[in-house]
Amino acid sequence: MKAIRLFVLLLCPAVYTHAQMSEPTTVLDTCDHLDEVVVTGVTGNTRIREIATPVSVISNVALQSHQSTNIIDAISHQPGVNQVTTGSGISKPVIRGLSYNRILVVNNGIRQEGQQWGDEHGIEIDGNSVNSVEILKGPASLMYGSDAMAGVIIMHEAPVMPSGSMYAEAGSEYQTNNGLFGYTLNFKGNQHDFTWDWRWSQKLAHDYHAPEDGYVPNSAFRERALNGALGVIKNWGYSRLHVSFYQLTPGMVEVEDEYEEGGKDYKIDAPFQEVKHYKAVLNNYFGIGDGYLKAIAGYQQNRRQEFEEEDECGLDFRLHTVNYDLRYVLPEWNKFNTNIGIGGMYQKSENLGEEFLIPAYHLFDFGVFATASRSFLDRLHVSGGLRYDHRNLHSLSLEEEGEERFSDFHRKFGDFSGSLGAIYNLSQRLDLKANISHGFRAPNMSELGSNGEHEGTFRYELGNQDLNPEHSWQFDLGLDYAGSILSYSLALFANRINDYIYIQRAEGEMDGTPLYQFSAGDARILGGEARVILHLLHHLHFENCYSYVNAQQLHAERDSKYLPFTPAPRWLSSLHYDIPFRSKIIRGAYAEVESDMNFKQTHILEANDTETPTSSYTLLNFGIGTNIHLANGRKLCSVGLSATNLLDKAYQSHLSRLKYAETYPLTGRHGINNMGRNFGIKVMFPIVMGEN
Repeated sequence: MKAIRLFVLLLCPAVYTHAQMSEPTTVLDTCDHLDEVVVTGVTGNTRIREIATPVSVISNVALQSHQSTNIIDAISHQPGVNQVTTGSGISKPVIRGLSYNRILVVNNGIRQEGQQWGDEHGIEIDGNSVNSVEILKGPASLMYGSDAMAGVIIMHEAPVMPSGSMYAEAGSEYQTNNGLFGYTLNFKGNQHDFTWDWRWSQKLAHDYHAPEDGYVPNSAFRERALNGALGVIKNWGYSRLHVSFYQLTPGMVEVEDEYEEGGKDYKIDAPFQEVKHYKAVLNNYFGIGDGYLKAIAGYQQNRRQEFEEEDECGLDFRLHTVNYDLRYVLPEWNKFNTNIGIGGMYQKSENLGEEFLIPAYHLFDFGVFATASRSFLDRLHVSGGLRYDHRNLHSLSLEEEGEERFSDFHRKFGDFSGSLGAIYNLSQRLDLKANISHGFRAPNMSELGSNGEHEGTFRYELGNQDLNPEHSWQFDLGLDYAGSILSYSLALFANRINDYIYIQRAEGEMDGTPLYQFSAGDARILGGEARVILHLLHHLHFENCYSYVNAQQLHAERDSKYLPFTPAPRWLSSLHYDIPFRSKIIRGAYAEVESDMNFKQTHILEANDTETPTSSYTLLNFGIGTNIHLANGRKLCSVGLSATNLLDKAYQSHLSRLKYAETYPLTGRHGINNMGRNFGIKVMFPIVMGEN
């Protein structure tokens, strides 16, 4: 029984308590300040009140109650979290102004590797398979690799079913703006300590409609995913095999002279992408005395193709990744909880198409780490650790029409990263925390070796083989209070990054496409998040979150002072009401109104018109939902209705890549607006098939 309980906790530690709930609860489910919440991103399984690093935990209830088009869109309303978007179907996470290879996404226990340097495709994870999300802000996570300078996003699957039970569910959703239709089927169980969990999901959407712009041509997309897990639980521990397949087919928005407005046809015209991701992960846990050993091995294959005609493939990347991870949690010694481990990956990238952007390469990455935590008098909790990483990168040469397109070169990178923090429980409700961390990130192959037109990004990119690794020092200071009437949190950070790598527009064009070059300089990033929740009544909660980032390049000219793609200041307000129906049929009903205010962003990279200012805008969103039960008390389904951009506001997000599309013929102005008014409905039917 001890092994079973620990197995369930390890599979989904972040919201283990919430996952057992059958009914939606209050907005407090999304609040960070919960004694029972356990997080895994810093020093293993630790209560959130004992961790000094800024951490957000998003429960299954919160994920299901917000309308979204993908999993990154679903978490982008957390303080300090934004998204770089390409239309309605592609999102990349941004944490405190940093994105791309500076964020690690962890799924099934390993880092997701899907050529995340690319602007125009998102995270290859089915949002329906995610039960909860843990977001660690800053370079304090030492368990997953050195690239996590901005932070780590950990996707947790649902906990294992109780022994002797089986469960199935079927769900569907529809959104009016882009006609998004999706469904998911899930079947899982636990019989005689043999566990399984299989899910199939599919989604398709036509062109989205934007105020003033009409239906944006070729912004449609299709998505399908298969996720499966098989495992055994024994007295010695457990072993679990995860397999998954994910396919995304997005259209590529291009504005040309011969312009035709899009429409409600679900057909995707050329140019379009075909992104496929295959993954297999073997996750093992072995109890050794009072400690335990966790061994993870994984293989991923990511293939990204771009089709300029229906059957004419231009760019064609295939990336093979082998992940390995070995961690040992030592028995508690003198009140110290200690983890040690090794981990890394091997990558092989291939160019299979007729066009090229980055060279084929081989990469070997190895890291070793140790973390420890200790509590003093049950009030002061100290945690920290150290990690060393070494990376060997080999770029392969390529000749095209007798000329060298890519040169053969080797780069080796290695350095330490670490963190040290403390949290002091001033009272049962008030916590003070501080953390200092050092991060390290090696430049990726796109930054070092690009030489080609990056389709869908409106630019020709040139890499820089002389780039140095990024090194950062970040200091975090936080204050959390959780009261019966008032709850609040304040998180401030200061981040200094030496040799910060960014891309900016250069003078001239290449093959008629604007030329962009990777450069580096020292950067300073300041900011923070503030959250206040008023519990006005037992069922009524008013929440306000404010996020701010100021990202500057030091010792730079005036037009190069600010770093590109920095999120604008943002103020999120929501009024959440748990409707107290006294009915056997309607249970757990709620209603929520949200205001999403994005301030004007004038801190831009002006050099060579790399960026332009973005006007302020406010979006009004609404949601309502409930569980419907039969007369015998059995749950029939859960239903959620939602509306985003209720007032049909015409706006361009500062982090929208379509903001930099060519002059739009329909309006005569530069760029394309984000999605307009969108109504959605989501229905989920649970089926309990048997329980001993």
